[in-house]
Amino acid sequence: MLGENFVYFFTVQGFFVGIIFGVLKSFDAEGLLLYTFFITIFFYLFSHIVIALYYNTFTAKSYFFPKESHEMDLDLFVKEINKREKLIDSVYKITDAAIKMNSNEMSGQKR
Repeated sequence: MLGENFVYFFTVQGFFVGIIFGVLKSFDAEGLLLYTFFITIFFYLFSHIVIALYYNTFTAKSYFFPKESHEMDLDLFVKEINKREKLIDSVYKITDAAIKMNSNEMSGQKR
């Protein structure tokens, strides 16, 4: 059954359940309409949730995840990150050495 047909079928069922429940529970026309409306809306939304979960389950199971290519990409990313960390560490060392030299020069000029 197509998802669209399931939504229609379930919504019509909700409509009739709403009418029956409204006739049994309400004492006026407004109550009948409210019960029918809310129960129909609930069945409509519930059918969409069921369809979404149904399609999510089948698409997740039927598709192939290329694990090897993803692992190769991740290894490449790790290598690039390690290179950049080494570069940043060397820049920190150079900056610290420059700050020390600058502070030594500044303390030498003050005397």
